[in-house]
Amino acid sequence: MNRYDSERLVEILGEEQFVLVDDHRQADLIFINTCTVRDKAEQKAFSYLGRLKAVKRRRPELVVALGGCVAQQHGEDLLRRLPHLDLVVGTHGISEVPAMLARFETTGERQAFVEFGYDFGDAPDGRTYSWRPGVSAFVTIMRGCDNFCTYCIVPFVRGRERSRSSDEIIREVESLVERGVREVSLLGQNVNSYGQGVSGELDFAGLLRRVAQVDGLMRIRFTTSHPKDLLPPLMRCFNDLEPLCPHIHLPVQSGSDRILQRMKRGYTRDHYLGLLTELRGIRKDVAVSSDMIVGFPGEGEDDFQQSLSLLEEARFDALFSFKYSDRPQTAACRLDGKVKEEVKLKRLQTLQSLQERITLKKNEAQVGQISRVLVEGPSQVGGSQLSGRTPQNRVVNFQGPPQLVGEEIPVLVTKAHAHSLEGVVCLEANASLKVVKERSWCGK
Repeated sequence: MNRYDSERLVEILGEEQFVLVDDHRQADLIFINTCTVRDKAEQKAFSYLGRLKAVKRRRPELVVALGGCVAQQHGEDLLRRLPHLDLVVGTHGISEVPAMLARFETTGERQAFVEFGYDFGDAPDGRTYSWRPGVSAFVTIMRGCDNFCTYCIVPFVRGRERSRSSDEIIREVESLVERGVREVSLLGQNVNSYGQGVSGELDFAGLLRRVAQVDGLMRIRFTTSHPKDLLPPLMRCFNDLEPLCPHIHLPVQSGSDRILQRMKRGYTRDHYLGLLTELRGIRKDVAVSSDMIVGFPGEGEDDFQQSLSLLEEARFDALFSFKYSDRPQTAACRLDGKVKEEVKLKRLQTLQSLQERITLKKNEAQVGQISRVLVEGPSQVGGSQLSGRTPQNRVVNFQGPPQLVGEEIPVLVTKAHAHSLEGVVCLEANASLKVVKERSWCGK
């Protein structure tokens, strides 16, 4: 979500003749886009903001702005607490930034915008882009959340659930494809409830079917799905729609029914595992990633063991796991039975160690297989390596020329790591691919 908002901000400010710089010392405006889902993310934002105090002292003409969920949560109070902060821009305020900057330049007035609105900020013909998108791009299809899980601050900082017009979404996807994007990820706090409460609008399965018809679009992904709203029409899309990647992020949060009830998740352990069985029956090669929280208030050792056993049974391809932290305004921060920090840390390490072993085994099973990889760009490992993702969202690094970026190519997996794969390009498996074939790097 924040990455999408940051891209929108770049687009909007580009129309005001702003350009991105790599070094904040060259900037006229520093905009910090923040997350407050966990306490650690919030503290990192405040730490960086604190370091900018000395920069602002040396360069008083510099404009410092804080955006996103932390801005929405604390609002105008931030201006009182942080004299070097000029603008506070809430989660629905991205489109207000040019006007806020103009007012600040004219009057020097420090401002906060934390109103909830539902203007998605799109031009009638879709996003115009003052920047060039990459191979993959995000598209927000809805905002907010109505679930009010007891640990989650999202409804308080992102607002109640509101779906965007499917026609606007299709125009944006078409605009992205025209500019070279090959893969879109549809974003929402709970994409499964897209269209609910909007008369005449598509449901999420219907939206996927429309997006899949966009000419030139190679791949579709989406996140995040809520298990309580994962229904058969959506699951069937994995079998019916060729562009839809066989990967779903389906947060479980705990393996204990007692804790799931305290979290107000709306499903049981057995229901969740039944969904996995149904999904894997519809699409055998579907990959499943998930989220899990350890140390939720009241979580005992037996509850934690149930989470470990769920990992063994579910066999996730990847897991994002976190220590519970109180979030203001949420019901969980008022619950008794808080778990000690050292216990949470030990449980997190145990959970992550188990999942790393599961993920490594799944990755090792890919060795010797040829996967179709959408090449995204240079690999983070450096050298002349490229990187891309399989339809199941596994990262693959390999040697290859830059002409391959944006192409979907066959790659033979040769080595597995805990979080990525290595491979060699097998262009002989796709003679129609219009790139230079060089045996020095094709692995033959």
